[in-house]
Amino acid sequence: MRLILASNSPRRRGFLQQLGLSFEVQAADLDESVRSGEVPTAYVERLAREKAQAVAGKAPGALVLGADTTVVAGEAILGKPVDASDAERMLASLSGREHDVFTGVAVAGPVVLSQVVRTRVRFRAVSAQEIAWYVRTGEPLDKAGAYAIQGIAGAFVTAIEGSPSSVVGLPLAETVELLRRAGYPLPWEAR
Repeated sequence: MRLILASNSPRRRGFLQQLGLSFEVQAADLDESVRSGEVPTAYVERLAREKAQAVAGKAPGALVLGADTTVVAGEAILGKPVDASDAERMLASLSGREHDVFTGVAVAGPVVLSQVVRTRVRFRAVSAQEIAWYVRTGEPLDKAGAYAIQGIAGAFVTAIEGSPSSVVGLPLAETVELLRRAGYPLPWEAR
């Protein structure tokens, strides 16, 4: 069975490679706007499913994996920042507080299965100077919530409750389970 990752994320690709999975990459091109009244869990699950289904529609017989991650501070969904000042605003809103990271993961092929994983992340108090410096590195500019936990921003994190891989963009335990349930032959299973 062909496996396709519906994402250009190097982090997601890296996770699948670490698991020893053979896959292709065909990113889905979708409008990722939050719909009016859409709660974070519904938002990330919808996008993960839509990404997987969009690519599956063009690849008969393949199993397609889609994922989407967002950061939620209070009631605010923090997607990717539009510019440096937006990144600074987001990071300042996370400083000294806990927030949630939600990742939706979906597989589409003979069946469509999906799940949302919630991880709680705590940031230490981060100074305005640190935030400005971090934003100048360029790392946060294409990341949900304006940070990469696996990068420099790991220095801001004091605690994680839940799946660390989900914060990076792909909850591994849940992804493996969805692939198994969809009938994908995992490398460690007897054939």
